Amino acid sequence: MSHKVTIPIGPYHSLQEEPEFYQLTVDGETVTDIDVRIGYVHRGIEKVAESKSFDKIIFLVERICGICSTSHPMASVLAMEDVSGVEVPDRAQYIRTIVCELERIHSHLLWIGLAGHFLGYNTVWMWAWKYREIVCDIFEAITGNRQNYGMMKIGGVRRDIEDEYLPGIMKGMDDVLRALDMFKGAVLDDPVLAARLKGVGILSKADALSYSALGPTSRASGVDKDVRRDDPYAAYDRVKWNVITQKDGDVFAKAVVRILESYESVSIVKQCLQKMQKGPIDSDPKELPEGEGIGHAEAPRGEVFHYVKSDGTNSPERYKVRAPTFMNFPTFKATVIGETISDATIILAAIDPCYCCTERMTVVNRKDKKTILTGEDMIKMSQDKTRRMYKRMTGKELA
Repeated sequence: MSHKVTIPIGPYHSLQEEPEFYQLTVDGETVTDIDVRIGYVHRGIEKVAESKSFDKIIFLVERICGICSTSHPMASVLAMEDVSGVEVPDRAQYIRTIVCELERIHSHLLWIGLAGHFLGYNTVWMWAWKYREIVCDIFEAITGNRQNYGMMKIGGVRRDIEDEYLPGIMKGMDDVLRALDMFKGAVLDDPVLAARLKGVGILSKADALSYSALGPTSRASGVDKDVRRDDPYAAYDRVKWNVITQKDGDVFAKAVVRILESYESVSIVKQCLQKMQKGPIDSDPKELPEGEGIGHAEAPRGEVFHYVKSDGTNSPERYKVRAPTFMNFPTFKATVIGETISDATIILAAIDPCYCCTERMTVVNRKDKKTILTGEDMIKMSQDKTRRMYKRMTGKELA
């Protein structure tokens, strides 16, 4: 006899580092439906950006996510450079790439550790985070910070990587390689982990494309897409590396993609250190002209997208951000339903969600708790503003 029960997870839960709400409907031990609700953290990043100068916006978007704290600035400066057409010096392009790939290693090691923790493999957790410290130490040496590195700026980077740090970075990458070899053996060849993760939370290639999944979430399902290769930025078209894909689409495949991508990141960092020549790190542009620009970068979780509309002043008329987790969240419908309750958590964690990145909101009257503006209302307001901007720019109505 069927007996369905609803299990709420969150918005505050010991497993979740940020508030988010999942509602599982289960029949016995089997998940039959899932409802995901976002928007418990809203900081108004896009609206705040409209009151900041372009240079300050880079620091603002850096704080969208602590783990992707160079991916958002990277996409941001690319969008602004798209408006201005400014050229970026070669050395700055290599430094941008180094910082982005160090972040990818740091993020993937963090995920491997958390995945081990969720599965009860706390040894994996502790070892992964131990070797993540190597990357954080390199960041501290070359940027001054272990998080929020403050390296990106329109036209280049804010700090050079001095020669004295190069041997330490190379040694750090060698140490990370040895750690990756250990994880590859301990995780990928472990029969218990294989039994626990293989065939669990499968996202088919068709579903990955249908849901517009991004990053390792989609590449683990055989979707051969990566912004770094498909629309190169920084120095990605100047070094040799491979886009990592798997075909099974399960949680195990996502782990494989992240571990093998980390090998590629180490190779990219080493190549950049060897190839970059002495020279300027900043073309020092003074202002942004009127116009629109887009910038996208391959964050550790997938493509991050920034849009900027400049009206010729020192602040944007419109600023828009789309983070990868916002696109990957809906895949839960295709991966969790039909699985057991015990597997739901690792399936949810497999996309490496960042909840603060997906901030959305509803405006409510605090006195009577009645909704003033729903999400749909604010979408309509955004669309209306877009139409006004389009008409002012072109003199035509937007279809």
